[in-house]
Amino acid sequence: MIELEGLTKRYGEKVAVNNLTFTVRPGIVTGFLGPNGAGKSTTMRMMLGLDRPTAGDVRIDGKHYDQLKDPFKYIGALLDAKAMHGGRSAFNHLLCLAQSNGIPKKRVHQVLDTVGLTAVAKKKAKGFSLGMGQRLGIAGALLGDPRILMFDEPVNGLDPEGIHWIRNLMKSLAAQGRTVFVSSHLMSEMALTADHLVVIGQGRLLADTSMADFIAQNSRSYVRIRSPHRERLLDVLHSAGITVVQTGNGTLEVDGCKPEYIGELAAQYQIVLHELSPQQASLEEAFMQLTAESVEYHAHADTPAAQQPQWGDGWKGN
Repeated sequence: MIELEGLTKRYGEKVAVNNLTFTVRPGIVTGFLGPNGAGKSTTMRMMLGLDRPTAGDVRIDGKHYDQLKDPFKYIGALLDAKAMHGGRSAFNHLLCLAQSNGIPKKRVHQVLDTVGLTAVAKKKAKGFSLGMGQRLGIAGALLGDPRILMFDEPVNGLDPEGIHWIRNLMKSLAAQGRTVFVSSHLMSEMALTADHLVVIGQGRLLADTSMADFIAQNSRSYVRIRSPHRERLLDVLHSAGITVVQTGNGTLEVDGCKPEYIGELAAQYQIVLHELSPQQASLEEAFMQLTAESVEYHAHADTPAAQQPQWGDGWKGN
């Protein structure tokens, strides 16, 4: 279990993390979301004792990180897959970690097999692709067989098979009763992996809730209907006191009503339906809705061609 209480980090006048309080519990995958610059990486670094909080506290199973007797066996982390000596082979990289943390050599072989790098164990890490480096970083996190695991962008650089593998790995670790905390910008993957979400913006806590509740609370759910007897259907729905939104493409949208009830009404009046489907926003849409006011870096539409600097018109590049 990871417990944060009033965790704050300042860099001069800049508040990177602002009074964060939440708990990462065992047995589930907890997703950690936030726009760029929200303070996610700083928060994770403070959890591992890499940055010192300006105020507040963070504890790993009731202890500060520097109080853990065997930290590698307590908590495994992947924060930067490139944080390795490129001149060492994958095997030697893990062996150095194992020897410095009292972990038997046989464990190196086990984690290399787990992440699928046994065939390239003797190759130097500097020749690895981004995805292979990511697998090696995950192997390092697993090396101490820890009860708590933290991953920052674990699917970065992985191919579809690798993404499917890490998703199942995290779910399996959580099913074993371990604490799994994962940060990612890939919303579609997070929606398939995480059971619980912690969302921050500009260093402040915005949400600490289940995946289902987060989507329900930050998005619109409705029923979409299409029928060749649209006008008759409108009359029936209005007579039943149901508010209907008419869209420009001929479909109808109904809020706050179950599709089963609408289907029963249509059947009662012998109205043919071509579509009757419940609609709910994706995690990405719900996330964008919640964090709209917390985005630090805004991209804009392309500048009109007439306003763009042109070569040969006195424009000088920097």
